[in-house]
Parts: sequence; C-alpha cells; structure tokens
Amino acid sequence: MHWIALHWLQPEAETPMPPMPSDEALGWWALQFTPRVAWVDEALLLEVSACERLWGGRLALMRQIVSLNPAPVRVQQAQGATCLSALARLRMFARGEKPPADVPSGLPLDTLSAARDHLDVLAHLGCRTWGDVAALPRGGLTRRFGKELRSALDAAYGLRPESHCWLTLPDVFEQKLELPALAEGAPELMWSANRLLSALQIWLRARQRGARALELQWTLDLKRLNGVNLPPHQHITVRTAEATQDMAHLRRLISEKLALTTLAAPASWLRLRSLETDPWAGASTSFLPEDNRKGDRFHEMVERLSARLGPQQVLVPTPQADHRPERKQTWQPALQAGKGQRSAARSGNTVESASPGHRCCPLQGGGRLHEVSQPGGDAIYPAWLLPEPLRLDMEGERPCYRGPLRRLIGPQRVEAGWWGGVEDGGRPAVRDYYVAESPEAGLVWIFRERPAACFVEGEVRWYLQGLYA
Repeated sequence: MHWIALHWLQPEAETPMPPMPSDEALGWWALQFTPRVAWVDEALLLEVSACERLWGGRLALMRQIVSLNPAPVRVQQAQGATCLSALARLRMFARGEKPPADVPSGLPLDTLSAARDHLDVLAHLGCRTWGDVAALPRGGLTRRFGKELRSALDAAYGLRPESHCWLTLPDVFEQKLELPALAEGAPELMWSANRLLSALQIWLRARQRGARALELQWTLDLKRLNGVNLPPHQHITVRTAEATQDMAHLRRLISEKLALTTLAAPASWLRLRSLETDPWAGASTSFLPEDNRKGDRFHEMVERLSARLGPQQVLVPTPQADHRPERKQTWQPALQAGKGQRSAARSGNTVESASPGHRCCPLQGGGRLHEVSQPGGDAIYPAWLLPEPLRLDMEGERPCYRGPLRRLIGPQRVEAGWWGGVEDGGRPAVRDYYVAESPEAGLVWIFRERPAACFVEGEVRWYLQGLYA
C-alpha cells in the first residue's frame, strides 16, 4: 500500500486572499485522484496504491496534486507505506526535520497521535522513537497505556489492517457555515458566501453537474426585534437559464439578490443548498474568432438584469395559439420562459412560431409598434403591428388614414375569440383583413368588423392594425 498525506498551511489572519474551501470540500476534490480518501487528525490521507499508475507514477501524481490545488495556500505533502507513517513524515516536514532512514522505527515518538498523552512517561522509560515503544512487552504496554497505542503501532508496522471512514460525495450539495461575526448587511453575507461557493464548485466538478437553482439561507440571531416576532431564517433563491459551473456568474447573481434584500436582524449562520442541477457536458471551443467573443453571454446578462431590476422588468415574448394578431403572443418574465424561448433569446433573435410574433419598438410620438415575424402560408402579414387597433374615419364607405384608402389584397377572414370573456369585450372577433394603400402612409393593414346578426349589430367599423415597411 502507498499513502499520501496532505496538509494546507493556515492563512494568516491579516493576509487578504480568496476564501479557503472547507475540509469537506477538500476531501471531495481529492476524490478525483483515488476513491480512498479520509481525514486523519489535521491531514487529508489518500491511499493511491491501486491508481497511481493511471497518473503516470507517484511523481506525476504528486505534481498533479500541486497543480490542481483548489486552495489559495500552499499544500504540504508526504508519502509513506502506511497511513500513520505518511502522517508522521508530514509532521516532520512541517517542522523542517528530515525523516530518518529507518521508517517507521526511527520516527520521533511525538509524531504518533496515540502516544501524545503518554510522552512524559515514555520518555522516563527511555523511549524516544516508535521502535523503542514497539520493543516493549505487548502485555505490559497494553495494561499500562491502553490498547490504542499498541493497535496504532501494529497498524504502522503493517501487522493489522487499517480502517478508516472513507469520504463519499453527497447526492445534493448542502453546507453550513458559522459566520466569523454577526452579519448586518449584504456585503458581510456575500464575503462568507464566497467560501460556500468555492465548495459548491468542487462538488459540481466532482459530480460532473451544473447548477440550475440554488438557495442561500441565513439564520437570524434574534427572535424578537422591537416587539415583533422574527422568523428563524431568511433566504434567497437564484436560478439560471442554463446549467453552469461558473462561480463568477453565480456570485454576481447572489450579490444582486442580496443587495435587494433587507436583513430582518443580524445573521449568525449561512447555508447554501443546491435545488436543481443538470448533467454537465462541458464547454465547447472553436477556432473561429466570432465564436470566442469576450464578455458575458447574453443569457447571463438577462439573468443579472432580472436579479437587479426585478423579474417583471425583463420580459420575453411567448407565442399563443390564437388567430387574432394582437393575441398571438404574450410577454412574460425571461426567467420563467420555456427552454426553447430562452434558446432563441440567447441566439439574439426574437421568438418565431407558426403565429406572427412581435417585439416592442419605439414609435415617433411616444407610441409603440410591434415587429412581426413572417408566419408562412398565403397570408401577407405586415412588418409592424400597432399595440392596439386604431379606428379609422370614414369618407362615405371608404376608410381613411392620411387620405382615403384603396384596398389591394383581401379579404382574409378571421373568426376567433368565441371562448373569450370580459377582456375580449364579451364577443368574438369576426373580421375581414385587407392590404390597402394610403396616399401618405403607403401600404397598411386594415380590417373591417364583418356584420353578422349573431355577433355584431350596427354600423360597420374599420380599424388600422399594421404598417408595412
């Protein structure tokens, strides 16, 4: 067997540096090298005898461990034939001492955890090394110092198998963190959340998954404030359009959410939990310069703006199954849109479907027009729709819009909305659409409310609904 012992130097309190991953997260990171990983005292132990050849040998594996170190501090390493000998050599290396030629018999006794409570008594007996204690009678050693010391020596010499509680990767990420001081605002919470995000990144990479939804929860330190009962926790939820392992993007989203959140009381604990994850296929690369643009992707910008301005302020069009042009789509928050619509938004295009869609565009005079995608078929739809049909004046039986209109194409009949309610005026839409020509406005799209005894009674009304470019 062959063991590798790892120990990360503790950062100095006054030295600013990125957050240090938790011990559990460092164990998850080590699982990429071997499935046998365990924490023993202050060191992370890896049993690599069965997999070191897959990394090109022991030296190549040690180099990989150093190059892939997830912590912002240097990692110390030591090797040994057993777990305890590797840990003892690591402790000697931390003190700047050279390991003895005879291992484990020549190792100092204070590097054995099981002997630390008996160092003074063993020193009076003349025992300075592991070999000195191992040479004592087994029965007397066990009666005087307990069976733990004898069992540790047997494991160090390979006389008995070593047993450890091996680390495993959880199915769901969830970690809690006690804050170093009570947090009274978003910046203090965000500073501590960075450590949880670093652990999340390690878990996502180990699981080969991407985050879709996260929950950040903090525990309030007070139960009552100004005579008002407070809830035990507060939380925010962050969702992304695509699965991601980009902690910078998640950090920005959480920061935007926290900036809009008011803490009901100072917080003492912080918890980060994964709500939704998707399999991670990895990022594709391209040699084409247009595929390697710098900056954020479009959907990341949409998510950040939604977190900053509110979901109702960033909308995308959603097609509807309706023959009435003004009801062929609705607007809904971008974060709630379907996957297909988000894909269209990410490509920079509007949503297209069998129904003409439209998007908002400024009009002279403060109004709005809606751009329409060509639906296909024989119908000739205009490039722009008005937000609401404009009733036209009449000159005898001819409708007028900047002059009398001359009908060119039509009619195209539409009968829809019989299922509608009060929002549709209590009656269906029974219309004849025409392409007409205006002396000043050019080609326009108009319709006439077709008279029918069962639907509409009274005068015939004409409306302008679209314009052609």
